Amino acid sequence: MRTSLVIMAAGIGSRFGGGIKQLAPVGPNGEIIMDYSIHDALNAGFDKLIFIIRKDIEQDFIEIIGKRMEALCAKKGVEIAYAYQDLNDLPEGFTLPEGRTKPWGTGQAILAALDVIHEPFAVINADDYYGKVAFQKLYDFLQDYNPSAPNALGMAGFVLENTLSDNGGVTRGLCESKDGFLTKITETFEIEKKNGGVYSDTAEIDPKAVCSMNMWALTPEFVDTLKKGFVDFLSPIEGNPLKAEYLLPTIIGDLLQKNAVTVKVMDTPDKWFGVTYKEDKESVIASFKELIAAGVYQEKLFSDL
Repeated sequence: MRTSLVIMAAGIGSRFGGGIKQLAPVGPNGEIIMDYSIHDALNAGFDKLIFIIRKDIEQDFIEIIGKRMEALCAKKGVEIAYAYQDLNDLPEGFTLPEGRTKPWGTGQAILAALDVIHEPFAVINADDYYGKVAFQKLYDFLQDYNPSAPNALGMAGFVLENTLSDNGGVTRGLCESKDGFLTKITETFEIEKKNGGVYSDTAEIDPKAVCSMNMWALTPEFVDTLKKGFVDFLSPIEGNPLKAEYLLPTIIGDLLQKNAVTVKVMDTPDKWFGVTYKEDKESVIASFKELIAAGVYQEKLFSDL
């Protein structure tokens, strides 16, 4: 069964260069974090890549990332597709609130790929490193996709302390589960290590808590659920119409409360890497060096595929 990896890359800035965190070189040959995610996905068995970008960065994205991936994937029989997230891409009858410049969030990002998602798929952020285990578990889960159970979803569950930056606070979806299935997800802000513990902006948190890193296993039918939900989100927008976002953790959390979906939690021991802050870059480079030295990756990244 063809299985897609959807990479949300619309957040990449319109000016490419060393200042764009998604394009910061972190590997020995200039590899970026996205390269490692693609490697792990192809190694797990994914055979279609969908890049969600913006039209204004299309040319640069294809030159810097797309052409390399197209050449690699052509040899492997892996399909590549592009989708374009646009602030003005709204359902019929809705218009952009005056003064809005903020993107609509990850839910709308997936909707941008409506015409190219025809199979079960995983979704990731472009600038997060997830590790090999999570990709393999999500791929295996998606291979059991059954059209008669379109609301059976999955999520990679990370240990919170493995996902923190040494340089500032991060946002994570804190998860509660029962018998291996998600029961609640709470978007929690400004989580950081301090005073020997882990704290959010409001309370101390168990460092061993399971959290979401926006790595989901979803069904093609779920895109229709997102489409209907986006209309509800806009009718009317709750909160500030210039900043409110249609976010996957919130969407799935609401569906859980309505018993409209099930979400299997697939625990992963891997440590997250990301360049949330510019100070993170050196530690990420060091972490990839350690993985290469341990034989997790070849120095020439795709040489083992």
